[in-house]
This record gives sequence, structure tokens and C-alpha cells, in this order.
Amino acid sequence: MKENNLKSLNGITFLIVSLLASALSAYGFFIGAQAHDPVIAFGSLLSLIVFTFLLVGLYMVEPNQAAVLSLFGKYVGTVKEQGLRWNNPFYSKKKISLRTRNFESGKLKVNDLEGSPIEIAAVVVWSVVDSAEAVFNVDDYESFVHIQSEAALRAMATSYPYDQHEEGKISLRSHAGEIAKHLTEEIQERLAEAGVRVIEARISHLAYAPEIAQAMLQRQQASAIIAARTRIVEGAVSMVEMALSELSKRNVVDLDPERRAAMVSNLLVVLCGERGTQPIVNTGSIY
Repeated sequence: MKENNLKSLNGITFLIVSLLASALSAYGFFIGAQAHDPVIAFGSLLSLIVFTFLLVGLYMVEPNQAAVLSLFGKYVGTVKEQGLRWNNPFYSKKKISLRTRNFESGKLKVNDLEGSPIEIAAVVVWSVVDSAEAVFNVDDYESFVHIQSEAALRAMATSYPYDQHEEGKISLRSHAGEIAKHLTEEIQERLAEAGVRVIEARISHLAYAPEIAQAMLQRQQASAIIAARTRIVEGAVSMVEMALSELSKRNVVDLDPERRAAMVSNLLVVLCGERGTQPIVNTGSIY
């Protein structure tokens, strides 16, 4: 069911006219009663009742709010004009906020793509864009947003690993932008039928479950040490290669394979060692 914009009358103008008409009807009833004229008295009383009943059709619409009107269970239309408005007093009215709202899920415990238990939570920024769908397509659109957002978060969390173990692979921790985009699309797909637009969805909490947090921390530290050592060795090998190439190119010294191997070994020890080295100056011959 799509939203249908409905025209409404200015409530202030209608209120003034109705009050004046009610006052005239009350005055007519008083005159008819004084003159003992039942026709004037009854007509004035009937007019007073009618104008008083018409005041039931008045309602207020605030900024960024919509009033969904229905007649005996049938959807009539939606009024978004601000201020005091008037429509058929037989219309039932349900007001829907069109303001932007935030929803923060609780911490959910799920398994990531690799089966590791993690805790994850998200913040969803959303608003109603179709009041008719929000009222008539779902029972409680706010509860629907909360439940479907958490369901989408669970589904998304199981699609990615917590941490990046391979180069170029998307993970929950290292690719916040891609994860937020996927989460927004996942939630929007679930909430489309409720007339809700998802403005933004981002992860607000991400951590390993307490029972494996310590083990995973050690794993991360080990991975970081291995990665750092790999970079150091790669850099050291490049420096040694450059040194040998420059020595050979400039004919500074001619090293046989044994001396070359010793030099490479010493340079690698110096460059890859964790502690500073003490140089030993050779004052004799190297041969």
C-alpha cells in the first residue's frame, strides 16, 4: 500500500467559523426558547450540535509528522501539512513521526565466518518515508525496525571473518567502510516493505567473546610479530643485495664466495638483530 497525499482544510479558519456558527446557534436557541417557538429552538439546537460535532475533525500536525487517515478501516490518505488541520470527523487519525531516529542494538554474540565467537553491535539511523506502509504493512513498525536490524546484523557478521588473515580479504575489523555499506544494504532490503529508509548503519562494538579473547589476542600479537619480522628480513636482504652490488660495481673490493658469504651473514645479523651490535675493527689482513 503506497502513501496517498490528502488535502485538508485550515483548522484555525474552520475553528473560528465553527465557533461563530455555534454562538449564533446558541443565541437562536435562546431566542426561540424565549419566544416559545419550537421550530427556531429545535433548529438552533440541532445546528449547535452539528457544529460542535464538526469540531471533532480538528487535529494537529507537527513539523516532520504525518497523519494517516482512514474511514471505517479503509485507508483514505495522509496529511503532512503542518499546523491545525480539519478533515471529516468520521476519519480516524494515526500520527507517524517522520523525524530521523537512531537505534542502537544490544551486544549480539554470533560466530564469524571462521566460526570464532564474537560480540557485535550496531547503530542504525533511519526514518519513515511512507507512512501508509509503516502503519498498514507491519503490526508495529518500530519493533519491526529493531528486530530486522538485529537479524541483518547477525547475517552480516557471519559473512566475514573478524580479522584479516589474508591480503585483500575483507574483514569486520579492518574494512569499516565496506562493512557499513553492506550492513546498510542488508537492513534496507529487510525494511523496504515497512516504508522505512535506512540512512546509515555502522558497527558500534566489535570484540571477541570473553572466553576466547585472551587466546585471540595472543594470536594477533604473534601475527603482528611475524609480519614485522617479514618486513625487516625483506628490507635487510634488499640492503645486503644493494651493498654487494655497489661494491662489485665500483670495484671497491673483490670478495671470493667465502668472504662474500661471511659478509652477508654479518650484515644480516646486524640488520635483523633485536639488540644493538658491537663492531669489531679488523686491523690485520682479511685474507
